[in-house]
Amino acid sequence: MKTNKFLLSAGLLALTLSSCTDLDVDVKSQYTSLVNTPEAVTANMANVFFQFRDPLGRRYMEAMTLSSDEYTSLAYSGNWVDAYAYAHPSYHTSRPEDATVDWMGVLGRANVLANEIIESNYSEENKCAARAVRAFYTFLIMENFGDAPIPDAGYKEENGLDMFDRNPRPEVAKWIEKELLEVYDKLPEATTGDNYGKPSKYMALALLAKLYINWPVYTTAKVADYEAASAKNEKLADCIKVCDQIISSGKFALGPVAYRFKFNHNNTELVESGQIKDFIYAMPYDTYSAQGMQWGRSHVYKDIKAMNPSYFGEKLGNSGGAYMTLTPECVDRFNLPGDERNWMIAGLLDKDGNPANGQVYVYDPETLLPTDQIAMEGTPEKIYDEQGNEIGKKPLRPLVFSKTIHVVLDPAANDVGNDLDSWCQGYRSMKWFLCNRDYSNGRNQSNDVPIFRYADILLTKAEALVRSGQGGAKDLFNQIRSYVKAPELAGEPTLDDLYMERGREFFDELWRRNDMIRFGHYEDEWFPHYKSNPNASFDKNMRVFPVSKNDLDLNPTWTQNPGY
Repeated sequence: MKTNKFLLSAGLLALTLSSCTDLDVDVKSQYTSLVNTPEAVTANMANVFFQFRDPLGRRYMEAMTLSSDEYTSLAYSGNWVDAYAYAHPSYHTSRPEDATVDWMGVLGRANVLANEIIESNYSEENKCAARAVRAFYTFLIMENFGDAPIPDAGYKEENGLDMFDRNPRPEVAKWIEKELLEVYDKLPEATTGDNYGKPSKYMALALLAKLYINWPVYTTAKVADYEAASAKNEKLADCIKVCDQIISSGKFALGPVAYRFKFNHNNTELVESGQIKDFIYAMPYDTYSAQGMQWGRSHVYKDIKAMNPSYFGEKLGNSGGAYMTLTPECVDRFNLPGDERNWMIAGLLDKDGNPANGQVYVYDPETLLPTDQIAMEGTPEKIYDEQGNEIGKKPLRPLVFSKTIHVVLDPAANDVGNDLDSWCQGYRSMKWFLCNRDYSNGRNQSNDVPIFRYADILLTKAEALVRSGQGGAKDLFNQIRSYVKAPELAGEPTLDDLYMERGREFFDELWRRNDMIRFGHYEDEWFPHYKSNPNASFDKNMRVFPVSKNDLDLNPTWTQNPGY
């Protein structure tokens, strides 16, 4: 029980035992051996595998997208300010009190249970699966918060690492690599059926690819010292090797369905029927049985409940929060002629691929493409006489989004006002298509979220080849372009080509912040993160988030990240 004694001391176990405040309590007084019945094993393994479901469904998503150049927060005459929790990541000024960064403890709880499984009499397959998920959750903590507690007391003791504090990021990266190399070949090869959403051999290899391509980011002693232009990556050959293991398996493909269907609310069924072969590792969601995916709540038009039909092709039974909208810079990336991914932006194109100039069309819920039907705003404006008496209503008007965002009230909150024109600020994502059956049920969606995709492996290998001065990246790159019917490259892609392509291919999939840091663009300018905006920070320490106040309170030996 050595490992859990460490976790208790580090405060992570206290997150699961709200009544436990004494960090010296003997762990045996709180835990007994795990029950090893089939039902108990299934339940305990599920508690590890799916702990990420809740933060991924909202808070993690907010932190990733709002801190990147994809999304910005909006407020409406004071609505959705929420102590600036959404505006802070848009300005790279997150605070320890912000709800958007308070999810490390969820991953800590999962690591505690993973350790219990690893030290139990469960099967070796279960223990390896727990180790793989534990490595993944530790990767997420390291990726987003820098230094992280390695949840392996034996390893820490052997390597002279602090048992109670967070451990240096370079050491965490090395431990994650060690764990994945030790377990990946002992994990199931299946990524569908009973193993869908659970760790597999290819999930571990994909995580290794992410680790390796970002190796210089994670192993630089201080996060602010990483320089993309001069960084040397000693793990490029290893990155290519693990990508090749996934590619040569023959288990994955970009199709056969068109790009847009991969993210629809029925993608679980499409995976199981073999129509989606792109998902290496995904988080399953269901509006009734696996709740938590609520991206539509923040992404859609504010008055969407009043629209009949909505631009998703049917009337929706719940309103929109609409506190996140696309930046102009994000929209401008979708500029390749014929690229089917352009239809992921509502207001960008009509059904024939012509510029829509913000005009939103009703999408067909079967084809997931825009129709000829113009989407109409749902709430007609009232007409008043000179005495202020309501005398009528204006006819409904077409819904037209504005790519340019005009802040008219509190700049620190990106407050755009609270009328029909205000609600149309910013284009909106169509990627995670909504249906009323799901959305009416507490705004819960059934869209599974892919975490690692085969497309990512192709572009990661291409990037590793370019960074190491080798050829062959063009063919990998053009597989993506050919699949989405975008123009193919005649020559080898540059790093800029790869960066822009990743911004299109993985738009709204939570990897943009990771890419921006690696490619050296996290301190660029985009709305509202402009140097002319006094609310914006360009401090390189902001490449990681602050440790939340709750985590610091539970871990008195921890210190806050530099710059916060």
